Amino acid sequence: MKRRLILQATPLILTAPSLLQAQTGYPNKPIKYIVPVAAGGGSDMVGRTVTERWGAQLKQTFVVENQGGGGGVIASQAAARSAPDGYTLMQGYVSTHGTAPATRKLPYDPIKDFTPIGMIGATPNVLVVNSALPIKTVAEFVAYLKANPGKVSYGSAGQGSLTHLIMELFKQRLGGFMVHIPYRGIAPAFTDLMGGQTQAMFPGLAAAMPHIRSGRVRPLAVTGLQRHPQFKDLPTLEESGFKGFDAQQWYGVVGPAGMPAPIVKQLNDSLAVVLKAPDLRDKLAVEAIEPEIMTPEQFGAFIKADLARWTVLAKERNIQLDS
Repeated sequence: MKRRLILQATPLILTAPSLLQAQTGYPNKPIKYIVPVAAGGGSDMVGRTVTERWGAQLKQTFVVENQGGGGGVIASQAAARSAPDGYTLMQGYVSTHGTAPATRKLPYDPIKDFTPIGMIGATPNVLVVNSALPIKTVAEFVAYLKANPGKVSYGSAGQGSLTHLIMELFKQRLGGFMVHIPYRGIAPAFTDLMGGQTQAMFPGLAAAMPHIRSGRVRPLAVTGLQRHPQFKDLPTLEESGFKGFDAQQWYGVVGPAGMPAPIVKQLNDSLAVVLKAPDLRDKLAVEAIEPEIMTPEQFGAFIKADLARWTVLAKERNIQLDS
């Protein structure tokens, strides 16, 4: 009987040290950090800036791996299928875990297939119009739309993008109509906005900043609950009378589902230290990103709420890109 009990316990005895080592000796090798876009853009800069400091905090190297393509689907699948040991993480953002799964069928579940680690930060979207228009406030924009029914069009970075959905949310709250002109990316959308082919847009603040400062487009208001520190004179949409526009372009860190709680806590605690550093805030300001610290539980709830917001809107506005 004793021999049988010993044999039955052997797998547990052999497994326990490796599990204990994973929890207490972590990290003891480089951590792969998947960024779901091509190298060189703003999202890539965020990932490399954060992991450089995060690695110093954990005393281990982060290896940034850019996996563009499929609008983040390829990277998300790779991260979800990885071993949940803390050595593969991904920079999730509003597209991979919000707007994309809300508007199309994807080969991964943005909630069930991932472990939330923590938020990095967010940047607002900004309502801008062609500077030649006689519009300087949101109220004037609304009046212009009502005075020109069916004559106003807006551009976006593509069907189902955040720039598309936020304007659809605005149209829904307004009860007005604008023609949607989707582009392949934000750059051509800005070209036509400045050229007068479209009249309005809801780009991310970082993409809009150079055009705002050049005077080619005029900002009216930003999303989010607070004014942005780089544009303190620019009101929020809530101040302008439109409630529920706290949506922003956000970035955070996720891992595969099933990661051990001690590792998740260690990653979250160390990330929080990184996000508190003044020099990181200065670096992220280039992309108009304000660092934001959340616990894993808070970040998980945030993702669920953001996904629910866009899923409801997509159904109400009939934005289903698979149909």
